[in-house]
Amino acid sequence: MLASRFASRSAAALKTAARRSFHATSAVDNKVAVLGATGGIGQPLSMLLKLSPEVEELSCYDIVGTPGVAADLSHIPTKASTSGSLPHPGVWPPRGDDGLAEALSDADVVVIPAGVPRKPGMTRDDLFNTNAGIVKALVEGCAKYCPDAVLAIISNPVNSTVPIAAEVLKKAGVYDPSKLCGVTTLDVCRANTFIAASQGWDPKDVDVTVIGGHAGITILPLFSQVPNLQLSDEELDAITVRTQFGGDEVVKAKAGAGSATLSMAYAGYLFTENVLKAMRGEDVVQCAFVESTLTDAPYFASPCKFGKNGVEEVLPFGELSAYEKEWFDKMLPQLQAQIKKGEDFVNN
Repeated sequence: MLASRFASRSAAALKTAARRSFHATSAVDNKVAVLGATGGIGQPLSMLLKLSPEVEELSCYDIVGTPGVAADLSHIPTKASTSGSLPHPGVWPPRGDDGLAEALSDADVVVIPAGVPRKPGMTRDDLFNTNAGIVKALVEGCAKYCPDAVLAIISNPVNSTVPIAAEVLKKAGVYDPSKLCGVTTLDVCRANTFIAASQGWDPKDVDVTVIGGHAGITILPLFSQVPNLQLSDEELDAITVRTQFGGDEVVKAKAGAGSATLSMAYAGYLFTENVLKAMRGEDVVQCAFVESTLTDAPYFASPCKFGKNGVEEVLPFGELSAYEKEWFDKMLPQLQAQIKKGEDFVNN
């Protein structure tokens, strides 16, 4: 029995060592962990990542149902292996969450959609009390089990959960601003979709820069930078507001049955796949909510150049029109307050 356990542990150690050795020479040996993999965002996100040629290993974690989700995904004929982990059941003497450790060990990218969804009448800020604690606990696990991974935070309110993650990582002594991102890709997807529809364009030919944060008026699409765009003042205002409050549109349409899950899963997949492409050497620029010195807010969404180690450069967002400057001036105090709320959650 003892010999069997020793052999099993030795094999596991050799497997980990081999993976790390191979990782040093291979551009495609990527492990992605999804935390919150059985939720409304987590399941479609996990499926899209299973389909991605960039993913070699997909690790799913949630408090319920992940073995079943992983088994289901494993029947899809793509190269990515899948596994599903749950929190370790209560034991005495107490020990850490073995399931989270399994999910996170050797992860290159960790995507976190975990948390409760919005319901009608709720703002992203209403989610804070529940989701703040969930993100804090999961990022503590990331700090322990995969401190070098790129973290992609989807859990709302992103304007607060990214600062929460940063403070947790700082306390653990492993904070690297190039490795922490809030996923704002859905704001870009919405802006591209709405503008393309208004102009009769193919959305694939549109790439709107969206800056600020990821909630309400902190979302600022820079439509003035889109070439050949023809909009009246009324149309511009309507599409700007629709981009800012696109989440509310979905929550209302679902009539209490959830929030933007499918479109958010798609956006999270796009973001993650781009991070992986950059890790293997492709030139990638995409918007993300990151630590930034571009404005007076310590975190800000803008175009970022990604590379092998995450965010290589936070890029300037260019000139604003007079209309966009008005929105910018309204947005910044709200964004700063939401960031501070996240920081205070960890530090006070």
